[in-house]
Amino acid sequence: MHILVLDTIHGGAELARALRDSGHQVDEVDVYRKAGGISVEEALRRSYDLVTAPVHLDPTHPLLERHGPAVSHHEMVGWIIRGRRTPHPFIEITGSRGKTTTAHALASLMPGPGILHTSTGTYRYPERECLWKRSITPASLIPAAREARRIGGWFIAEESLGVTGAGDVAVLTSPDDYPIAAGKKSAITEKCRLLSRARNVVLPPGITLPRRTVAIDDVVSFDGTTCRYARGRIAGTFGNPLCLLTGYRTPLALAATTACVLGIDPRLLRWFIALPGRMASRWEGDRVIVDNANSGTNVETTVEAARYARALSGGGDLTLVIGEEARAICEGFSPEEIARAVSAVGPTATVYVGEGHEAATLDEGLARAQEITPAGAIVLAVKTWR
Repeated sequence: MHILVLDTIHGGAELARALRDSGHQVDEVDVYRKAGGISVEEALRRSYDLVTAPVHLDPTHPLLERHGPAVSHHEMVGWIIRGRRTPHPFIEITGSRGKTTTAHALASLMPGPGILHTSTGTYRYPERECLWKRSITPASLIPAAREARRIGGWFIAEESLGVTGAGDVAVLTSPDDYPIAAGKKSAITEKCRLLSRARNVVLPPGITLPRRTVAIDDVVSFDGTTCRYARGRIAGTFGNPLCLLTGYRTPLALAATTACVLGIDPRLLRWFIALPGRMASRWEGDRVIVDNANSGTNVETTVEAARYARALSGGGDLTLVIGEEARAICEGFSPEEIARAVSAVGPTATVYVGEGHEAATLDEGLARAQEITPAGAIVLAVKTWR
């Protein structure tokens, strides 16, 4: 087939290479920067059997109006993975927050060799060796799935804005919605459309799909630091202080439910610890630092991190380091959301991070906070890839 791949900077180049390796003739267009592939004008003059585009591309783009409707990058990656012996079990995880924590928690339960692909990096288990660090665009699953096949292991993949549908289980971590595709599409609608193609779907509270779904509230319940679970022949409890934190309670519930769906007892989640950048805490002399700087940072997790920091420090001064370091993140941290977070937290001092602010990076923001906060608490709430 002659295939047109739109958007080379969000995984399109990787996708185009995979399609060429499968024997297809492929043209690429960099629809955002216009720095690679062929031009829009040239692509408009040609004819194609198929066009593929990311779900976040404006549907009124001239190439979509000329050659559409398009197959999403997610769906094309699913087609490629299915055609090359799908890893098993294969779990896909999407949502606006909690993806990385859910993925790591589930990986901690998986027996034997496997590949964990997240925004923190791609790891080979059981060694937990970091193989590489890339984005979580759909096309980034292709080399990770290839490695999972090579070692004959399981595959857990974190994905932005949807799933490929090629997995054994697809997990939605949150029902949050926001506009995409130049404001013409709903993020949760697109995610649900793609989730509906999956064999089995695990859902958080606040959202339903018509079939093949398992709601975590039907499997898991909490009492303080204790999590109870029951599905089929698998039932039990585990205790973990992270169950007290909203940012961990839902990911732990999602991981436990998914494990039950896979026939794995999730009791070993009692040993799961906070991830760097996801409510991990550490003391430096008379001040505690709560690190909530990650790709899923938002208003709610910022407020929770501040509440956690105040509980650890016993009150007193709190410096909030907040902003957006990486503009490549699909689900951004808007100035309005940042202002709302600052208002809700009510910090003693605020260090803003990002373009045009006093600190350009998370590290610079932390250094500034350490200068002005000899005692009390520092909360890192910067949207960034870690």
